[in-house]
Amino acid sequence: MRPETPSEQERESTCQAHVERYLSHIAVERRLSPNTVSSYRRDLASLLEGLGIQEVTAQDATPEHIRQVVIRIRKQGLSAASLARHLSSWRGFYTFAVHRLGYPNNPCAGFKGPKVRRKLPQTLTPDACTQLLDSRASPAQIEDDSLLARDRAMFELLYSAGVRLSELTGLNLHDVDLKDGQARVTGKGSKSRIVPIGSCTVRAIKAWLPWRDIIRNGSDEKALFLNRRGGRLTQRSVQLRLDTWAKSTNLGQPVHPHMLRHAFASHLLQSSGDLRAVQELLGHANISTTQIYTHLDWQHLAKVYDQAHPRAKRINPSKPENPEPEK
Repeated sequence: MRPETPSEQERESTCQAHVERYLSHIAVERRLSPNTVSSYRRDLASLLEGLGIQEVTAQDATPEHIRQVVIRIRKQGLSAASLARHLSSWRGFYTFAVHRLGYPNNPCAGFKGPKVRRKLPQTLTPDACTQLLDSRASPAQIEDDSLLARDRAMFELLYSAGVRLSELTGLNLHDVDLKDGQARVTGKGSKSRIVPIGSCTVRAIKAWLPWRDIIRNGSDEKALFLNRRGGRLTQRSVQLRLDTWAKSTNLGQPVHPHMLRHAFASHLLQSSGDLRAVQELLGHANISTTQIYTHLDWQHLAKVYDQAHPRAKRINPSKPENPEPEK
């Protein structure tokens, strides 16, 4: 008696189970963030939907099936950057499926995503950072001295250490060593690193701690930065507080927390030229992510080159490059 072949519904259910195993893999083994896992889930849902329209499962898909899914989602107005991310998600799933689930091949292996021009991050000049952090925000907009002290400490830390917003709100009191001027932060993939914090930040945190004790009111809350009710401050709250602070100091431009991280990286790289050190301080897994900051101040780098390199003298535009020989 011939064994029954799995029904289409059963095969689709199996593919969905395979996707769930992959999502569990990147969440548990690779320790990717919940937001990243959610993005992978959406990308893979688009893949399964597109293959379903073609009446083929993920396990039986060929490069031509993948190409048809790409054509379909491009018609839906997907940007080049989003398409590149989709292909990366699909490629990662199939790599896992070939090694762990017995899939015969990776139909995405030969696909090249569209070239995406990487946008330079928005940042602040050193003078703008000085104005932002040294100006006393209007008490009418900041409400009271406790919030003024807390906000100043947070923004000093964002710029001084270049931490991510999630790393800032995830800080606990015991993570900060004010004596040695350093903090332990937990970044993407639950990876921890030690970052130095400057003297201005140390003073700002010391000014905030007495207020923290008052707001905490005897509770066992471990967070370094607290809200009015004594709980851990949310990322959205920090964004709103920084926007209010920037407006109160008449900076003249909108500011979000990641701009201070960008400013930290570009200013440090501009002064030191040490790309590897900046990579470590930012917690970038790949140095190519850090390299984007080398493009932020080309004029400064060109000036350094002109001054430092013995054969980098600029041509004087008032003189011809190849003057006619005298007769």
